[in-house]
Amino acid sequence: MMTFILFVVALAGLLIVMRREAGAKPAIGVMVVVGFLSWIFASGWLALILFLGAGATAAAGLPGFRQGWLTPRIFAMFKKVAPKVSDTEKVALEAGTVGWDGELFTGRPDWHSLLINRHNGLSEEEQAFVDNQCTHAISMCNSWDIAVERADLPKELWDFLKKEKFFGMIIPREYGGLDFSAKAQTAVLQKLAANEMLMVTVGVPNSLGPGELLVKYGTEEQKQYYLPRLADGREIPCFGLTGPRAGSDATSLPDTGIVCKQEVDGKEVLGIRLNFEKRWITLAPVATVVGLAFRMFDPDGLLGDIEDYGITCALIPRDTKGMEIGRRHCPIGTPFLNGPIRGKDVFIPLDYIIGGQKMAGEGWRMLVECLSVGRCITLPSGAAGTAAYSVGTAGGFTRIRRQFNTPVAEMEGVQEPLARIAAKTYIAQAAVNHTANMIDNGQKPAVPSAILKYHLTEFQRGILTDAMDVHGGKTVTLGPRNYLGIGFSGAAVSITVEGANIMTRSLMIFGQGAIRCHPYVLEELAAKDSDDIRAFDKAFFGHAGLIFGNASRAFTQALGLGRADVPFDSSSRRYAQAVARFSAAFGLCADAAMTTLGSELKMRELISARLGDMLSNLYLASMVLKNWHETQPVEGEREVMEYSMELLVNRTENALDEFLQNLPNRPVAMALRAITMPLGRRWNAPHDSLARKLARAISTDTPIRHRLLASIWSTEGEGTVENPVARYNGLLKDYDKAEQLYRKATKAYAKGELPMTALHPEERFEAALKAGIYTKEEADFMRQYEEVVLEMLTVDDFPFDAFARNQETVIDHNPA
Repeated sequence: MMTFILFVVALAGLLIVMRREAGAKPAIGVMVVVGFLSWIFASGWLALILFLGAGATAAAGLPGFRQGWLTPRIFAMFKKVAPKVSDTEKVALEAGTVGWDGELFTGRPDWHSLLINRHNGLSEEEQAFVDNQCTHAISMCNSWDIAVERADLPKELWDFLKKEKFFGMIIPREYGGLDFSAKAQTAVLQKLAANEMLMVTVGVPNSLGPGELLVKYGTEEQKQYYLPRLADGREIPCFGLTGPRAGSDATSLPDTGIVCKQEVDGKEVLGIRLNFEKRWITLAPVATVVGLAFRMFDPDGLLGDIEDYGITCALIPRDTKGMEIGRRHCPIGTPFLNGPIRGKDVFIPLDYIIGGQKMAGEGWRMLVECLSVGRCITLPSGAAGTAAYSVGTAGGFTRIRRQFNTPVAEMEGVQEPLARIAAKTYIAQAAVNHTANMIDNGQKPAVPSAILKYHLTEFQRGILTDAMDVHGGKTVTLGPRNYLGIGFSGAAVSITVEGANIMTRSLMIFGQGAIRCHPYVLEELAAKDSDDIRAFDKAFFGHAGLIFGNASRAFTQALGLGRADVPFDSSSRRYAQAVARFSAAFGLCADAAMTTLGSELKMRELISARLGDMLSNLYLASMVLKNWHETQPVEGEREVMEYSMELLVNRTENALDEFLQNLPNRPVAMALRAITMPLGRRWNAPHDSLARKLARAISTDTPIRHRLLASIWSTEGEGTVENPVARYNGLLKDYDKAEQLYRKATKAYAKGELPMTALHPEERFEAALKAGIYTKEEADFMRQYEEVVLEMLTVDDFPFDAFARNQETVIDHNPA
C-alpha cells in the first residue's frame, strides 16, 4: 500500500512540475526525495526506478550535462529533417505580429494579454459617419436595381461616396482622408453589407491596394499627388495581382518588367518595359490608376549587379500607352465592377515604382504586410454585416409567415437554422470587432486574418443558405422585393477571393501559425540557419519542456483536475477553462504532428487543416468570451453566448478527434488520445432547448435581436428604397397584439361563428367585425397589419420576354 501511495505522490509531483514547466531540477528533486522515502519505507524497486529517472533527467535536462553529448546529436538530426523555408515563405512568416494566436499555441494562454485592451467603441466622428453617411448610402441601394437593371451603382451614389470620402477611410487627414480606425472601417463595411456591390466598391480601395501601399511605402511625392485624389474619388484605384496562371499562388506570377532605356518626348528615359495579363481585378473597368505587381528583371545591369529583383509594385495611370482596360467579368450573383487588364510593351519610368527605385523587388513583402491587416477587415466585416441582415430578415419573416395557423418560427425544423444564424452572427461580430481593436492597438494579426477570412466567409455562406431555407419561395423568386437571393448567389465570391478558402484552411492557418506563432519553432529554425548550437539548445529544450507541460495540462484538465484559473464570470468560466484545456491539447498535437511528419507535414494538408480548425475555433471562442466580458449583456444574450461557445468548443473537439483518427503514426495517435481525451468526448453540440430560445429571441421584438441588428441599417425613412429589416421590426413590435387577434379569429372560425367561406385573413377580419368578435379598432389594426404582412410575403413577376437579352429568340407559345 505504501508503495502505491509513494508512486501516486511521485506521479502527482511530476505532473505539477510539468504543468508549470519548472524545468529539470524540480523534477529531479521530486524523484530523489520520493526515491529515498521509498527506499526507507516501501519498495526498493520503486526507489531504483526513481533514482534512474532522476539520473536520466539530469543527463538530458541539465545544460551542463546535455550540451556535451546530447545536444550535438539532436542538432545534427534536426538539420536533416527540418523543413526548408523559402525566401517567399520567410517574408510571409515575418509579416505581421503575434498576439493572442501565439498564446493559444503555448497551452497556457494568458487571458490578461487578451483583456488588457478593451474595445471602447468608435469616436464621435466615426460613429456619426456610420449613423449618417453610411445609412444614407445603403438606403440608396436596391439589390435588383443595382445587379440587374444597372449592373452598377447609381450615379448619385457614386457622387455621394466620393463627396463623403468613403474611399479615403485609411488615408491620413494630412492627405485629405478620413483616417478612420480599423474598428470604424469594420463598422462601415458591416453597415454597407446589405448590398454586396456597395460593400465591395467601398471595401477594396480601403484594403489591399494602391492607397494602403502608398500610405505605408510611397515616396512623399507620390503621397502628395495621389492620396488626396484617392481620398475624394478623383482617382479610382485597382490593384492587379492575380492572372490566368497566378491565382492563390501569387508568387508565381509570370508578368514581367524589364529595365531598359526608351526615348520619351525626345529624351532618353530609364524605365521598365511591362508585359502582363491580369484577371479578376476589382474596380478595373472604372479605375483611373492601376497598382500592378510584376517580376522585375535588369538583364543589362542598368541599375547595378542585381539581375532578378523579384516582385515589384508600381502605380500606372489608366491612359498609359499599351495598357488595355475597361472590359468586365461577370461575377456570380452581383456583377460588381471587376475585369481583366492587359499590357503589351508598356513603358513606365522608374519613379512609378511604389516607394521609388529603392523599393524595387520589395513587392511581395509589401503585399503580405498589408494583407495581414486588410484581410482581417474587408471580407470578414462584410460577412458579419450580411449575417446581421440575415438575422433581421429571417427572424422577421419566420414570425409573420404563418402555416398551419401558427408562425413558422414556432416550428422546430425552422428554429434549428434560426439558432445557427443567431449564433454565427454573434461569433462573427465579436471576431471582427475585437480583432479590429487589436489592429488599433498596434498589432498586425497575420494568422487571425486567415482565420477570420476563412471561417467568417464560410459562416456567411452557411447563414445565407439557412436564411434562404426558412424563407422558402419568398427568396427563390428574384426581383426588386427579394432582399436575399442575389447576395446568396454571390456568396461564392467571398469564398474564392483574397486567398481561396480551401487553400487558406489547408495551408495557411496552421502552416503559417505553426512556425510564426509557436514559442520555439522559429527560434529553432533560426539557430539551424545560423549554425548556433547554444541557441538551438536553449530553444529545443524549452520546446521539450513545453511538450511535457502541455501533456500534463491536457491530461489533468481533461480529467477535471487543476482547471485553469480564468478571469470570467460564472456564466462563461467553464467555457474559458475549456479553451485553456484544448489549447494545451492543440499545442501537444501540433508538436506531435511536426515531430512525426517533419517536412512532410506541408503536403499533409488534411492534417494541417484539422489543426488549423482547432486553432481557429479556439480563437473565435476567445473573441466571444472577450466580447461577453467587456459588454453589459442584454436580456437573452446569455443564451446566445452559451450556444455560440458550445458550438465552437464542440467544433474544436471534433477537429481534435478527426486529427487523432487520421494522424499516420498510430502509436503516437493512441498515446495522444489517452492524454487529451482520457474520458472520451465531453462536449456535445448545443442542446435543442437553447436552439428554441435563440429562434424565439431573434424572431420577436427582444433586446438581443436589437443588439444583433445594432451594426446594420435597421431604421426607415431615409433614402429612396424601403428597408425590409425596419418593416419586420415594425411588424414584430406589434406582433403580440396581432397574434392575440389572429387566435381570436381562428377560434371563432373553428366554432362556426364566422362564415365557412372566410378563408382569407382579410375576410375573417371583416366577418369578425360584423359578428362583434373584433372591435372597430381591432379590425382596423388587423387590416393595416395584414397589409404589410402580405407585402412582405409578395414576390415579383415580369413580362414573359423580360429575361431574354436577344428579343428575337423569344418564342410565342400561345399565338393568337
